[in-house]
Amino acid sequence: MRTNQKGGAARIAGIVMIVLFLLITLGSSFYTINETESAVITTFGKATLVEEKGLHFKIPFIQHLTKVDTTVKGIKIGYSENTDGSAYSVEHESLMITSDYNFIDADFYVSYQVTDPIKYLYESDEPDMILKNIAMSSIRSTVSAYTVDAAITTGKTQIQSNVRAMIVAELEKQDIGITLVDTSIQDVEPPTETIIEAFTAVETAKQGKESAINEANAYRNAQIPAASAEADRIVQEAEAQKTARINEAKGQVSRFNEEYEEYKNYPLITKKRMFLEAMQDVLPNLKIVIDNGDGEVFKYYSVNDLDSGSTDEAANIANSIESKEGAQ
Repeated sequence: MRTNQKGGAARIAGIVMIVLFLLITLGSSFYTINETESAVITTFGKATLVEEKGLHFKIPFIQHLTKVDTTVKGIKIGYSENTDGSAYSVEHESLMITSDYNFIDADFYVSYQVTDPIKYLYESDEPDMILKNIAMSSIRSTVSAYTVDAAITTGKTQIQSNVRAMIVAELEKQDIGITLVDTSIQDVEPPTETIIEAFTAVETAKQGKESAINEANAYRNAQIPAASAEADRIVQEAEAQKTARINEAKGQVSRFNEEYEEYKNYPLITKKRMFLEAMQDVLPNLKIVIDNGDGEVFKYYSVNDLDSGSTDEAANIANSIESKEGAQ
């Protein structure tokens, strides 16, 4: 009797175990694919993609299921978030150098989507980390081609576009089943308070430089017309002096010709007059003394009187001088 009871209990336990096994097996044979995911079924190592949403069946113990999230996800570069949602900087990711050898903190957000779950699972061990490394390399390479002013101000849009193009090209080369959705700059600023102060000082110096240049240009623009006017005045004075010298030279030539004509008519008188005029210029106070030779009578002539004297008087003086010289 006891043996029969023990055998019945064993049969019942065995039946229960079989039922549980069948239930577990049947339960693991069915799976559901949601709208935000795809499934990869492996059969003896061969992967098959299942994208149709809803309830599906797989052969237990032979086929293995891996679900892949196909929603748009994002990678934070240069910053992260605490559990309460507050952001903090990740300096080893955000610190970058620009083409003019300045440092900046640049935060980026890279959004992506798994478009080939099989490659995502089996082409690499850590596709998300590979994408992050590609993004960081592209960001640093792009930022290093811009000046700090461009990176902080006007160059953000171009930087984003260049980073996006570099990441897309590298993902196509790596072929890890990920497609880039977008890249965006979250923030760009000087890295520390000390560098911010130095950056502000540099910007102030640049503004001072621009102000000095503008003032110098304004001074130059003001001085150039005055200098041009002074140059014109000097040229006009030179032209006037040139004209005056030419006219004076012409007058002297005319005077010389007249004297020459007079010399041809009265050579002795003209020569004596020219001598007296020369003496008048050299010794304006010179007086001429004519001695008649008897030791008693002297006659004085002032050279200045010759200017107002007649030709006859000049001739008489010249004859007196000549007679004096002949008597000696």
